Amino acid sequence: MNCMIDGVSALFKTNMCAAVTLTVASFVAGLVVMCLLCKLFRPCGKSSRKCSAGAKPSTQRNNERPFEKRKPHPAPADGSVEIYVGNLSYDMTEDQLRREFEAFGKVGSIRLVMNRYTGKSKGFGFVQMPVRAEAEKACAAMNDKEILGRRIKCNEAKNLI
Repeated sequence: MNCMIDGVSALFKTNMCAAVTLTVASFVAGLVVMCLLCKLFRPCGKSSRKCSAGAKPSTQRNNERPFEKRKPHPAPADGSVEIYVGNLSYDMTEDQLRREFEAFGKVGSIRLVMNRYTGKSKGFGFVQMPVRAEAEKACAAMNDKEILGRRIKCNEAKNLI
């Protein structure tokens, strides 16, 4: 009987070693297959939320997120009026725009919106005028006026805050 127990325990140890070896080999094979499938279906190597098939490497700076919702520009706190000026020539400068609006009164500030990558104008901007009556007069006179070959559009800026 003792001999029989020794034989069974030897058989069990041999099978146990084979079972462990088979389990480890199966686990490693599963990892390899999973990695291959991930490379096949996500060629850019990113997680599925950020990946698009065939995506090119990003050329953006790490701290920029172009599709992130940006906060709107706040309304002037001093009670002045901000005028949206659209359809501007891409060659328009802040000085030229200031000269056009100073004919109607004092201009607080001029802000042309620029493309952050090319540094060129996007074709619109904002003019801040401290006196509402002058701003309304300038807006009415400048709307549909041709400057540098383009008919500009003017209206009071809609600050969303």
